[in-house]
Amino acid sequence: MENTPADSLDETPAPAAVVTEEKPKNEWKELGVFLVKLALIVFVVRSFIFSPFSIPSESMMPRLLVGDYLFITKWNYGYSKHSLPWSMPLIPGRIFAGTPTRGDVVVFKAPGHNGEDWIKRVIGLPGDSIQMVNGQLVLNGKAIPKQRIADLELPITPNVRECNTLFQAIDAKGNPVCKIPQFRETLPNGKTYNVLDQGLTPQDNTEVFTVPAGHVFLMGDNRDNSTDSRFAQPPENQGISYVPMENIEGKAVLSFWSTDGSASWLLPWTWFTAARWSRIGEGF
Repeated sequence: MENTPADSLDETPAPAAVVTEEKPKNEWKELGVFLVKLALIVFVVRSFIFSPFSIPSESMMPRLLVGDYLFITKWNYGYSKHSLPWSMPLIPGRIFAGTPTRGDVVVFKAPGHNGEDWIKRVIGLPGDSIQMVNGQLVLNGKAIPKQRIADLELPITPNVRECNTLFQAIDAKGNPVCKIPQFRETLPNGKTYNVLDQGLTPQDNTEVFTVPAGHVFLMGDNRDNSTDSRFAQPPENQGISYVPMENIEGKAVLSFWSTDGSASWLLPWTWFTAARWSRIGEGF
């Protein structure tokens, strides 16, 4: 039987589907873009919001111990090139400038010390006069109240680098400790903090320092073991003298970790036994 026109139409082949090939993803390129974005976020956060800092010395005892880790906020006093990683010269001078408050604990680039980050307490502002007289802090001609309180009792651990034999003792549990005379100072603005004073030393009697404009006078709370604004910069001495405001990187706000130095990276459980839990979460 002959095919009808209808039969012929039914047998007409359907057009082939158009297949588009997907381009293979470049995973290395995607990873690179992600890492660049991550680095940019970290750069912005560390430069303008907050950054971590670890305590390298005993100069700020009793408030800060070697092995403490803390956060500093970056916006409090404005921004300069020292706000940026490696002090990159991208910010001219100082922008959004603010003045610290006496008693603030600040991280800064130590003048004359090859870009090292140091941490001290703000004692003097521009125009202030500061002097130490027999271990007594004198601010603008008035002695700062200094009250004797209980000794600092510090367990001897790997992060306690030295303890004068005069202050070595044994605590109630039979453990070796360092007991150091401790005092509480109160600044005119009401800010209080504890300092250590092991006895009369050369830095307990100084000349009168007058803080120049645009600078601050910084001191460590461990008064007999702190190289600070009482000392000239290298090569005359190893201090920092007056510190320019633009060198201040940020304000200490919170301790987020503390370890006594007895932990081993190869023994994870020691990370917890070495932690000084009572110091974690302390504010300033």
